[in-house]
Amino acid sequence: MWRRWWIPVADSAARITPPPLVERRALDVATVGYAVLDEAGHVLYANERADELGLVRAGLIDRRIGEAVSRAVVHTDPVDVELGPQELPPDLIGPRRNPMSVQAVLRSMGDGLVLVSASDETETLRLEAVRRDFVANVSHELKTPVAAISLLAEAVTDAADDPESVERFSQRLVHESNRLSVLVNELIVLSRLQGADPLPDLSVVEADAVIAEAVARTATLAESAGIDLVTGEKTGLLVMGDRPMLLTALTNLMSNAVHYSPAGTSVSISCVLRETVVEISVTDRGIGIAPEHQQRVFERFFRVDQARSRATGGTGLGLAIVKHVAANHGGEARVWSKPGLGSTFTLRLPQYRPAPPVESSTPPAGRPGTERPTGAPRRHASSRGVQ
Repeated sequence: MWRRWWIPVADSAARITPPPLVERRALDVATVGYAVLDEAGHVLYANERADELGLVRAGLIDRRIGEAVSRAVVHTDPVDVELGPQELPPDLIGPRRNPMSVQAVLRSMGDGLVLVSASDETETLRLEAVRRDFVANVSHELKTPVAAISLLAEAVTDAADDPESVERFSQRLVHESNRLSVLVNELIVLSRLQGADPLPDLSVVEADAVIAEAVARTATLAESAGIDLVTGEKTGLLVMGDRPMLLTALTNLMSNAVHYSPAGTSVSISCVLRETVVEISVTDRGIGIAPEHQQRVFERFFRVDQARSRATGGTGLGLAIVKHVAANHGGEARVWSKPGLGSTFTLRLPQYRPAPPVESSTPPAGRPGTERPTGAPRRHASSRGVQ
């Protein structure tokens, strides 16, 4: 298990004693690669992770690490070395992905020894890329309503002597202000879902109650669009989750279905149990989604129909919020769609099952009509009150 190369270079190996058993086991399972080198760059020992991250291969240190050893020996400050992408050896390739970025740090241990630690920074780079992409998207999306509000405010000022123009521009100003408000609120929700903050204390949530409240929230929008909201029978299914988040996700699905459905059609909401998963589905009879777009509908700011999104005030964040709400509850969001037939969006959540009651070993107290315990005196109506 413990991968170690003891190389007696000069008398360096004599100064290294094998780490205690507990420390060796700790290094065996460490996610950081560790290696101890002498001043000539020879490997005195290393853990398995050092081999996986390309720090050590076949008992030899990486060339870039070897070049930095002499600097690390004479400097008190750590020396950073970027190892870049690494390809795992064939015997290690499995479910794990190849590290895309490995960062190594060399520190002097004194007596001519150097400790090298290497870590996989792939996830850090991915998160940084997501953050940059998120900021770029947000900046672009915020420019449109902000610029529109600025232009409309100037137009209202210039048309102060024209009441009809003032009213028209004011209505547009209110529309853009509401759009900006919705966008900012959804950005706040999405950033919280994507962040490291844990979910609040979860509670048992009735799927039927969440569906009913989401329908109530969407009823006015559906009525104005001429859409009927159709729900199935109550199921009594339970999930463990954060009710406001689940309600937001389901309301977003219903609102999307209404926006993309023609007048005179209906939107159906169903709830079923498939094995241990509660599936809440929202089905519309709208325009549908092309196959090449179905994998992207849950991306931030992605819109299948840009013109329709502008007309309805959509932000392109609703389905992204649905995806993250589902993921934060240990579930997932799915879509089925066919152009011209409509779409079905499904929120899949683990079912909550109450623990079975624990049977008590204490016999229940006697009640009228229950069997008399063995050996207990029988009391008759005629002897009531007699000692």
